[in-house]
Amino acid sequence: MKTINLPYGKGKLKIEIPEERLAGILLSKAHDYQAKMEEEELVKDALLHPVGTPRLKELVRGKDNIVMIASDHTRPVPSKVIMPAVLEEIKQGNPGAKVTVLIATGFHRPTTREELISKFGEETVDHPDIRFVVHESGKQEDMVSLGKLPSGGELLINKIAWEADLLISEGFIEPHFFAGFSGGRKSVLPGVSSRTTVLANHCSEFIDDPHARTGILEGNPIHRDMIYAAGKAKLAFIINVVLDEDKKVIEAFAGHYEKAHEKGCRFVDQLSGVDAVPSDIVISTNGGYPLDQNIYQSVKGMTAAEATCRPGGVIIMAASCIDGHGGKELYDTFAKEKDKEKIMQRFLATDRNSTVPDQWESQILCRILLKYKVILVTQAPKDMVEEMQMDYADSVEDAIRMADEYLGRENSKITVIPDGVAVIVRNRN
Repeated sequence: MKTINLPYGKGKLKIEIPEERLAGILLSKAHDYQAKMEEEELVKDALLHPVGTPRLKELVRGKDNIVMIASDHTRPVPSKVIMPAVLEEIKQGNPGAKVTVLIATGFHRPTTREELISKFGEETVDHPDIRFVVHESGKQEDMVSLGKLPSGGELLINKIAWEADLLISEGFIEPHFFAGFSGGRKSVLPGVSSRTTVLANHCSEFIDDPHARTGILEGNPIHRDMIYAAGKAKLAFIINVVLDEDKKVIEAFAGHYEKAHEKGCRFVDQLSGVDAVPSDIVISTNGGYPLDQNIYQSVKGMTAAEATCRPGGVIIMAASCIDGHGGKELYDTFAKEKDKEKIMQRFLATDRNSTVPDQWESQILCRILLKYKVILVTQAPKDMVEEMQMDYADSVEDAIRMADEYLGRENSKITVIPDGVAVIVRNRN
């Protein structure tokens, strides 16, 4: 038997798989990566050697209104590590510059003062020369139109970003299940864009595109819109980091919003890229807490399994989901209509300008359910899981037994993905 530990909630699930049934274990190499410097030094070194632009201290000369787009409370970006180095660069180039930190909430709720303090530190939040503004995507009066996106959707971004003498951003790069990778251009779209723009970008047509997948930038229509938006917004400089499983910085990239980001994406791809090991049963997770708190978020880990599970196979998803479904629209989509083909056709018939919140998550889950049986090992209520057209299991062992019964045999190969949000599964035909 092979013993494997799966992240689950704030702990681990220890499972045992018969050696003869185990096809492979798909793991990111990030946990073995040794950073060449301490966190602060990595950020400073990136700022000293920007990709595709002069140093930030050169860019700020003569620019008095500096706006820095920063990630919100839902992202593990270590702003306490990044901000001091960025502020020092600005001070060296233009001591009198005023800095506005615009919090990129995208489609999320506004970040609270307490969350800002936790993220940046009270001294930074209350600094007399730094103004904090929380972006609210639903406030149309805060937006300015920059024309049309390549997709045809209207590009509306926060006026504060547009009116900056110099627009910069912080962020982090990790695999993303439909934008390819996080970071870089995402600071603008969806970060500081209007909900109208975000909904148009996350439309069913784009989510359905085979290029809108984890680790893919080339040909990705969602990425194409995002890059265009960053250019139109005149995003002049980024500082993005890569994090390990303990949310510590292991590498940093600074400079041009596309060139520096692409360099960071190549680094992440080298760490996270794994070759698919096709099997009839695939076990995945959402990396434990905080990403496995609900079913909504757990769709991300399912997409890793989707990329290596044989058609008609079984995906076993181990996610605590202590907060339940995490999205009423997601729950209602599957609880109120049992015909998954009808659900998908409704999505695909929805015009980009009629996209509704969280439609993309429902569409991706529906895509998975149309091809695979999904068994959820979870603390969410059994009836909730079943209403959402998935099977419920108390343990991974029970889930494997259920999968064997469904497939009609007890010797199907099993692929295990201990952290489904940390890998880019490649080379699937």
